[in-house]
Amino acid sequence: MRQKSKLFFQALKYSIPHLGKCMQKQHLNHCNFADHYYNKIKLKKYHLTKCLQNKPRISELARNIPSRSFSCKDFLPIKQEDEKPLSENMDAFEKVRAKLETQPQEEYEIINAEIKHGGFVYYQEGCCLVRSKDEEADNDNYEVLFNLEELKLEQPFIDCIRVAPDEKYVAAKIRTEDSEASTCVVVKLSDQPVMEASFPNVSSFEWVKDEEDEDVLFYTFQRNLRCHDVYRATFGDNKRNERFYTEKDPSFFVFLYLTKDSRFLTMNIMNKTTSEVWLIDGLSPWDPPVLIQKRIHGVLYYVEHRDDELYILTNVGEPTEFKLMRTAADTPAIMNWDLFFTMKRNTKVVDLDMFKDHCVLFLKHSNLLYVNVIGLADDSVRSLKDGRLVPMTIFHKTDSEDLQKKPLLVHVYGAYGMDLKMNFRPERRVLVDDGWILAYCHVRGGGELGLQWHADGRLTKKLNGLADLEACIETLHGQGFSQPSLTTLTAFSAGGVLVGALCNSNPELLRAVTLEAPFLDVLNTMMDTTLPLTLEELEEWGNPSSDEKHKNYIKSYCPYQNIKPQHYPSVHITAYENDERVPLKGIVNYTEKLKETVAEHAKDTGEGYQAPNIILDIQPGGNHVIEDSHKKITAQIKFLYEELGLDSTSVFENLKKYLKF
Repeated sequence: MRQKSKLFFQALKYSIPHLGKCMQKQHLNHCNFADHYYNKIKLKKYHLTKCLQNKPRISELARNIPSRSFSCKDFLPIKQEDEKPLSENMDAFEKVRAKLETQPQEEYEIINAEIKHGGFVYYQEGCCLVRSKDEEADNDNYEVLFNLEELKLEQPFIDCIRVAPDEKYVAAKIRTEDSEASTCVVVKLSDQPVMEASFPNVSSFEWVKDEEDEDVLFYTFQRNLRCHDVYRATFGDNKRNERFYTEKDPSFFVFLYLTKDSRFLTMNIMNKTTSEVWLIDGLSPWDPPVLIQKRIHGVLYYVEHRDDELYILTNVGEPTEFKLMRTAADTPAIMNWDLFFTMKRNTKVVDLDMFKDHCVLFLKHSNLLYVNVIGLADDSVRSLKDGRLVPMTIFHKTDSEDLQKKPLLVHVYGAYGMDLKMNFRPERRVLVDDGWILAYCHVRGGGELGLQWHADGRLTKKLNGLADLEACIETLHGQGFSQPSLTTLTAFSAGGVLVGALCNSNPELLRAVTLEAPFLDVLNTMMDTTLPLTLEELEEWGNPSSDEKHKNYIKSYCPYQNIKPQHYPSVHITAYENDERVPLKGIVNYTEKLKETVAEHAKDTGEGYQAPNIILDIQPGGNHVIEDSHKKITAQIKFLYEELGLDSTSVFENLKKYLKF
């Protein structure tokens, strides 16, 4: 088997250069280069239902990359669980819900990283890394492997765990809420587990086993939010730690991914629009890595492996057809990327009266209604969005009456090709229980409808996202969901660009706004190349320092640049003192300018005018976001209720069921 693998790897070295030449000459059409260079390729077409079964879940790495940086979660192939029928999934959901309802509500907590390997489950219990036998995972019978307090960090937690192939070692990445810096600890598994080593500033990491049955840990080192260096280390009697790759282009970053069969380690080098993958033989990790395809501007691809075949997921090719090429061992396979991103969950398609003839996806449970509006057919709305149909997701109680008089909280993001997060948060649940409508606007710039959806909302098309947001809110009002005086808008990080721009261009749609770690001074930030992420994000926002077109376009929508004397909605901003991704200086400058302009407008308007409240809440410490800060959550809810003149007594009583005050 090992000899067969070496032959495969050797064949790969000779076949890959042909792929590169073909991609350049054939205008990046995977059908052309496949037909021209490989006469053994078999082309298969899969129905969308086949795609649905393989939709990936979010990896640990993706969950913990804050949102103003690029997240690999849209692209990384990750380990999946067997797909179950919808009825079985609902049964499992009912069991979880019943379990939550029988335990004291105040014990609610976020579960950290967990991984199964061999016959054990590895996870965090209290302040310790522990493991227990798989069948005893729900009991308190576990083995303590490492006490996180040894690192002398403030409230440390584990956000990623990797176990060596033969379970001789386990590695865990540990960080705190107020810092993005992560420490990777390596624990030797024995009768008395002991920490073998620790490495600072680690981003991604994976284990492989070499031909001498020695465990090798590959990891990337992050400096100033930039991940450019790759190391490999061994432990025990043959300790060594060496850097073997450094990315020279500051606009690219590196992350590691182990193929699902653990056969190859892929070294992924990419920026927002371009990627390059090197393959490391899992059986010979000390050999030089093999380049799959050198970077070509605009070409993104990822590599998987199964049964001596490589599969390449790429944006090369036509976006209207899903194609899977199974090939000989020395030939990569190609899947169309756009349809990969438009896969939908197994939910029932129906028509609801409230949307007339609009097609929606919905999941009804208890007294909650989940509605995903796939298309809005109103001609006046289509014209506002340049003829594009923009998805929205709406939550409200099914027994709500007169929705036009209900408060509305709109969520938006629209950047980096990332989906708008709709994960469970206690404060969102209590708002719905208290009669609020929650609406999620999946505007261009995000990733919900594929790569083109992202491309249509970045660089000199960023205003498309603003047009989508305006049209979504106007459509909500037109369909009978709330009204401007009861409408609020919230966003995090890069979503602040669209919210700030809407406050400048169409403030009458809103009553109040909450922003967290918002990106508000796009122009000055993107002109400062000393900041950690500026060079990396030129592909998203443009280069105003060298391109006058980009500079003028950014000026046209930048929230800070376009503040003007007019009536604004009230604004509550939560910022973090040590935020490395969104400079605090830009947020402070925006707030001060907005306050001055609001005061100027109030003075010119005269007596009787009620000026909006502009609040900046700077949280001490912190990095880019502290998700479960009770102070932050309560401050934001208090602000929304006061601005809308609502009684907040019941909402805070309900919130206490979930959060420990």
